[in-house]
Amino acid sequence: MSKARVIAFYLPQFYPTQENDIWWGKGFTEWTNVGRAQPLFRGHYQPKVPADLNYYDLRLPIVRSQQANLAHEAGIEGFCYWHYWFNGRRLLDTVFEEIVASGEPNFPFCLCWANHSWYQKTWDPDKPNKLLIEQTYPGVEDYEAHFNALLPAFKDPRYMKVNGKLIFGLFAPLDIPDAKFFKETWNKLAIKNGLNGFVFLVICHSLLNQTRLTRCLVYSIMLFWISMLRPLLAKITFSCEYKNGFATIYCINHTLACIRIM
Repeated sequence: MSKARVIAFYLPQFYPTQENDIWWGKGFTEWTNVGRAQPLFRGHYQPKVPADLNYYDLRLPIVRSQQANLAHEAGIEGFCYWHYWFNGRRLLDTVFEEIVASGEPNFPFCLCWANHSWYQKTWDPDKPNKLLIEQTYPGVEDYEAHFNALLPAFKDPRYMKVNGKLIFGLFAPLDIPDAKFFKETWNKLAIKNGLNGFVFLVICHSLLNQTRLTRCLVYSIMLFWISMLRPLLAKITFSCEYKNGFATIYCINHTLACIRIM
């Protein structure tokens, strides 16, 4: 059993953006959805009221610093920022760009590309969802532009690594039509820029996808479990089993996550 590296996914949609103003209404953030929640049964505590930092705005550097402090106190090693790239168009990137440019907070990080289209869902089986922005894969020029846009982050000393290789997550690896070529292109670009290449972490959403993911090359093992439940972390023992290219994370005899390393 290996000791887990606890990394928290970081959703940056807690500040207003021009796109969300258009798609969801002026001033929309994830707090909008939190506030709309309604109790569904007796004792159901909704809407949730955030503790510690209240209804924070991620545009404030002091908030980001406080988040890093809370994570450090909870034993979290770093943040994995959700990253959005649509054929050269970046969404929800203001916060991460400021973190890279300012050097603050001084807290480890990595990135995970949320490579999926965005929809306005109707939640009605008889009505189609509205496409807001489509995730596409134009080819090598886009892959190179994508890498170069993130190069300042990759060269940042805070960027997290496994055996000297940069950690980069892919939300939907099976959606990339030429995933192997994408991986090879980025590794070549990394080496060209004085970096040691990547450990590509891909999220296995279903055990049924395991056989489809076997074409991925396994470079190393990293445990990737996500939680911001600060009071629980000190009481939880993590462990890992590695089999057939998958790292499966266990906690108190329950499987929490199954991931694949490319």
